[in-house]
Amino acid sequence: MLHYIFTALQSSFRAVFVLAVVGLLTATSVRAQETDTTSISEAVGSKKTLKLTDAIQVSLANNSRIKRSLFDLQIADEEVTKAWSSVLPDISSSATYTRNLEIPVNFVPAQFFDPNAPAGELVPLQFGTDNNWQGGFSVEQTLFRGEAFVGISSSKVFKAVQAENLRATSQQIVTQARLAYYQVLVAEEQLRLQESTVERLEKNLGENQSRLKAGLVDEYAVLQVRVQLQNQRPQLTQARYAVDQAYRDLKVVLGVPLDLEFSVQGDLNSFDVTADQAMKEINKNLKQVDNMTPYQFEGRKNITELATDLRGDIRVLEKQEALKQREIKAIKSRFLPTLTANYNLNWSAAQAGSPVLFGSEETRARSQTLGFTLSLPLFQGFERSSDLDIAQIQMKSLEEQKRNVVRSAKNEIQSARESLNQAIETAPAREQALELAQEGYDRAKARLENGLGSQLDVTNAELQLREAEANYARMVYNYLSAKAQYDQAIGMVPFVDNDQPTLND
Repeated sequence: MLHYIFTALQSSFRAVFVLAVVGLLTATSVRAQETDTTSISEAVGSKKTLKLTDAIQVSLANNSRIKRSLFDLQIADEEVTKAWSSVLPDISSSATYTRNLEIPVNFVPAQFFDPNAPAGELVPLQFGTDNNWQGGFSVEQTLFRGEAFVGISSSKVFKAVQAENLRATSQQIVTQARLAYYQVLVAEEQLRLQESTVERLEKNLGENQSRLKAGLVDEYAVLQVRVQLQNQRPQLTQARYAVDQAYRDLKVVLGVPLDLEFSVQGDLNSFDVTADQAMKEINKNLKQVDNMTPYQFEGRKNITELATDLRGDIRVLEKQEALKQREIKAIKSRFLPTLTANYNLNWSAAQAGSPVLFGSEETRARSQTLGFTLSLPLFQGFERSSDLDIAQIQMKSLEEQKRNVVRSAKNEIQSARESLNQAIETAPAREQALELAQEGYDRAKARLENGLGSQLDVTNAELQLREAEANYARMVYNYLSAKAQYDQAIGMVPFVDNDQPTLND
């Protein structure tokens, strides 16, 4: 039996060493994930221009929510290590030394030494020595404790929950970064259109003033342009503030200082939502991210059933269900007996005179004990049964929560698909309307210059052109935003789930 105990201790020490190596490798991996990222200075470069792919990588590196999720994952690693301590041996040692400055005296009946001594007479008798030593080792090993063994598997599931939570958080941050990036593009497009409108009105005002001097138009034509120009200037101011707000929102998602200056890359008015490749260099990065998750206009009917298996929030709930199941097993195991083994190795020594560490061989003795303890809880009130009922009710709550999340996920997927389909279907009409509006404006302006048209015709044509440009940019923004939401809805987000199988397989 003693040989069995030492063998178990050797195996336990080997397990501790393996856990230490695994923990070191895990910590190194997490630190590498934190440092092997794209910094904002590297992303913007000397031109202070930020591409969408770099913006996504910066958000994954700097966003506070992702950093907290990484910390939770590190804590989960420590929880796994801590769970093993409940089944590993508990080894302790102790040593004590006592110096009797005066040897204790006890009184015993005198008849112990002299049968003729009077009854009731006591004589003093010293017990002990000048120096007393005690020391040894104690080992306690759990042989069976159901809750401890369930706790080890539960800690691994808890780590899996944190890993899925990190993945789900990364999906959300990447989607937020894409949406914030697109919001900057549409805000800048609105500012460009507003600046172009004001510039055209200022030019028209100058031309009309020249025509007024030449007697070609009356003062009312000049007044019309002035009124229209003054109406547009406040909108130009609002557009500028909207751009500043959009940039701040993007910087918050990226986790970078708000005073950092950079510009984004992309042009919504030249982005073709139906083309496989970008027609202009400025939009190649946008198209690259757009193509990372393929989308079929007429996709498979059961796409929602397939996609819900990849969503981070659903995976987290599934892991939480598995964790709750193990919690139920752990509570049930509290009704089972517990078996532990104890081994003690002790030395004792007694010595007179000057102290010598643990005396000599003649004054020192050794003892060993090996024992087993079987504990069976018979009745501990209603705490265990109540804990079991609570855990089972919480399990039902998780199952209901999962059903609700699955329903919401299917709705999000369908809504994203409808938004994408709507943008794809309306794209040709928006593009044609933009071309016709540009042609109409050019003709109205030419007619006015040749004295065949009126300022009202130019104004109407300019408003139609501005509306067509704004509608096309908004259509592209809606498409890109819907695509980002679609990728998150199906659980296949660029830079997070690139290794996932495509839905077309």
